Amino acid sequence: MYMGKNFVFISPTFPKTYYQFPKAWKELGGNALCIGEDGWESLSQEMKDACTEYYRVDSMMDYDQMYRAVAWFAHKYGKIDWLESNNEFWLEQDARLRTDFNITSGDNSEAVMRFKRKSNMKAYYHKAGVPVARYHLTSTYEEGKKFIDEVGYPVIVKPDDGVGANATWKISNEEELKDFYTKDLGTQYIMEEFVPGYIVSFDGIADQNNNIIFKTSHTFPLPIMDIVNSKGECYYWSERVIPEDLDEAGTAVIKAFDIRGRFFHTEYFRLSEDKEGLGKKGGIVGLEVNMRPPGGYTPDMMNFANNINVYAIYAKMAMDNTSDYQTDRPYSCVYAARRDGLSYKNNAASIFSRYGKSINIHDRMPELLAEAMGNEFYVARFEDDEQCRDFVRFVLDKAEG
Repeated sequence: MYMGKNFVFISPTFPKTYYQFPKAWKELGGNALCIGEDGWESLSQEMKDACTEYYRVDSMMDYDQMYRAVAWFAHKYGKIDWLESNNEFWLEQDARLRTDFNITSGDNSEAVMRFKRKSNMKAYYHKAGVPVARYHLTSTYEEGKKFIDEVGYPVIVKPDDGVGANATWKISNEEELKDFYTKDLGTQYIMEEFVPGYIVSFDGIADQNNNIIFKTSHTFPLPIMDIVNSKGECYYWSERVIPEDLDEAGTAVIKAFDIRGRFFHTEYFRLSEDKEGLGKKGGIVGLEVNMRPPGGYTPDMMNFANNINVYAIYAKMAMDNTSDYQTDRPYSCVYAARRDGLSYKNNAASIFSRYGKSINIHDRMPELLAEAMGNEFYVARFEDDEQCRDFVRFVLDKAEG
């Protein structure tokens, strides 16, 4: 069992609720040592109170500055016991810092690649006994056409090493295929056969021994790829009861990846029709894994749905590898986000008049996340899923004309 006291947390101001990670560590008696780009004077009081010390860098993408920041903390406080950002964008840099400072409580530079590249993920899904879409690492038009001759149109193309649904789209015919190969993409792309269905996730926290200590699931009825490409609205909800087949598949995937001491967000298709080679309608197909908390304010949704504190659960796991929370999953929590420029039937006053007792957050999504998650959003909790759907319909109902 790994125990320690010095926790370096990277990018604690994004999203803005992430100050709760260092706060939880500090409340357990550890040193919460934060690195970010924001000036001290611009930090919220909650963020200031959460830090034992805050080190500002000009750019978190400048590895020399990040190295010097961690070195300063190590000089002042002693051995660094835990280093994390819980942000997919920084996964490789987190791993490099751990490697360079011999921080053994998380993945090093070599190990992190097993869940950074989408092509690498496939083998672990196979190991877990979960089917996945056939794929091809793009090279030439001829090779792409050969792959499509095997799987048929449409196909999905996306960066092999990418975050979320950024730069992802569907190719439905030969003209679009030819156009794809004229683009200067600047990175390796993966092409996958199209899987008909909607996305469900298996999310939670694994302890340092690869045991799942918290788990939940979310349903995403609209593909994030379509939301991004059409600039559409986003909504999703947590399930009070994790479907048995998803629970079994998700648990097997976490074991196969040997995930230790971190959040996980694993995604699956729920088939909307039979798909040869993948399964029958209603079956589960592996999509991809993200070894960090689900995006945006989803960790807070976990808290609201379960009357728990996932930030504290994570901190306690990291500090002494124990967990003592309890939940009977009293609520389903729903997220519904509007788009700027669209006209809606019900204004904020109407929404609060009808659902005020159930609403947990009403805010603006940061621009960096707005493309995928909408602009103005509401988070609310209810005792059953149908109330979640009613809430979504009320929030997103368009004005006439």
